Amino acid sequence: MAGTSQFIQIELGPPVRQPKPGWLRAKAPVGENFHNLKKLARGLGLHTVCESAQCPNIGECWNHRTATFMLLGDICTRRCGFCAVPKGKPEPIDWDEPRRVAEAVATLGLKHAVVTSVNRDDDNLGGARVFAETIGQIREVAPGCRIEVLIPDFQGMDEALRIVLDAQPDVLNHNTETVPRLYRAVRSGARYERTLRLLENAKEFSPGMVTKSGVMVGLGETIPELVEVFRDLGTRGVDILTVGQYLRPSRDHLPIARFYTPNEFDYLKEEALRFGFRHVESGPLVRSSYHAHEQADATSTSAVGR
Repeated sequence: MAGTSQFIQIELGPPVRQPKPGWLRAKAPVGENFHNLKKLARGLGLHTVCESAQCPNIGECWNHRTATFMLLGDICTRRCGFCAVPKGKPEPIDWDEPRRVAEAVATLGLKHAVVTSVNRDDDNLGGARVFAETIGQIREVAPGCRIEVLIPDFQGMDEALRIVLDAQPDVLNHNTETVPRLYRAVRSGARYERTLRLLENAKEFSPGMVTKSGVMVGLGETIPELVEVFRDLGTRGVDILTVGQYLRPSRDHLPIARFYTPNEFDYLKEEALRFGFRHVESGPLVRSSYHAHEQADATSTSAVGR
């Protein structure tokens, strides 16, 4: 990154300086589906969060015909300390983007499409309408594809949430990311209670909607703090939970306090399941969309017939 760092370095815990453990090494992306999706996304002027967020599972997911498209450009209006997506002033909303995403989904024959976005605090309602239009466009050209949306908090605007829910996605995901104590450093502009309220309202506004949230570990939180977050999410009726290791995108991002072991991830899964989740995905390389198609199968969601 050229010039002055866009992030304030906040030491949440002692930085980890040893090499990544072996269980954090993902396979290099290969395969026909991977190359086809990459070529198609470039040709349609689309952004995938798989690439923008430097996801370690990109090859595996794309070869399972699951991909995560990022709406509303590739510049975020917030400066979260963990995220690799570029920050700054975004371009105007591209209202043709939903059609192009749907074209990519249909051309690739995707079985499960995840649609997310950068934060657009400059136009929350416009952002919500793009989500809704994308869902509708995918339904038209790929009716057999399940659609999961990973939405921002829309700064707590209920109207924006209702716009997305009225389009009837199969899964509504909003990530919690971390424990309340670390929110100010980790999730710039977000509020823990706002996240809980969004997930609770999703169930109230759209009874039967499958909801999902994700948490990162390794930023300096404690296991009891994580268990309290699991309790809060379970109390709000969240169906699916993902728990994964935070990996520092660059030296300009928040440091890693420690690496959790596979056994610790197993323990966190056991703890989480006590709070009523229908599916918990917990592991070092787990990301919000990791095994998304299997999570949807486990909660018996289906796009067919909607």
